[in-house]
Amino acid sequence: MNYQDINAKAIDRWIAGGWEWGVPVSREEYAAALGGRWDVLLTPTKSVPHGWFGSLRGKKLLGLASGGGQQMPIFTALGAECTVLDYSEKQLESELAVARREGYSIRALRADMTKPLPFPDEAFDIIFHPVSNMYVEQVRPIWRECFRVLKPGGVLLAGLDTGINFIFDDDERMLVNALPFNPLKNPEQRKQLEASDAGIQFSHTLEEQIGGQLEAGFVLTGLYEDYNGSGRLNDYHIPSFAATRAVKPERGGE
Repeated sequence: MNYQDINAKAIDRWIAGGWEWGVPVSREEYAAALGGRWDVLLTPTKSVPHGWFGSLRGKKLLGLASGGGQQMPIFTALGAECTVLDYSEKQLESELAVARREGYSIRALRADMTKPLPFPDEAFDIIFHPVSNMYVEQVRPIWRECFRVLKPGGVLLAGLDTGINFIFDDDERMLVNALPFNPLKNPEQRKQLEASDAGIQFSHTLEEQIGGQLEAGFVLTGLYEDYNGSGRLNDYHIPSFAATRAVKPERGGE
């Protein structure tokens, strides 16, 4: 079993246990979005600025590793034509369940984002990619694929784990790991993840996360930091996540 299959099965187990990122929006939340009252998350606690989206009406939007019925229903209510790609069957089931409940259509694909995305060039206006690439070993190929499938002028919105959480023990009191955190190369790190049923996770540098977007051809137009939402790092106001807005330049532009 490869590490992506391990992660898919782990996420399915977490959802069965009530994982917060697998709980779909309620009828009330969907109705509020229809009325223009909405917020979505790329990172644990801070809502994405509405200005990062612009008007969503008529836009083709890809939710990349964004299953679970938390964001796509909101974007659909705002007029976007949504496709969601995820490797967790349970996350996709939630997307389809909300779509049936609210009476809209969504394209839901089970696919591995470490492979070439199953879409033609310039297929989307927006990619929404919440924190999830800590579950993949290499992120630069993902940024290149995002650039390929976005239209010129298209927007990539991404949530990023900065890696600091991998350094500490579960109580966030002791430094226990050096970076990079890569359980495929470090057996002790693999044991830590297995002991807590955390799937297979990887740390990534800002060079990979943000520099990788720039290398792919994107222009960075927005950034904010975020926190865990609880625990000692949060209490000490130490950022552990970031969100970026990046644009694929128009043809002939910079």
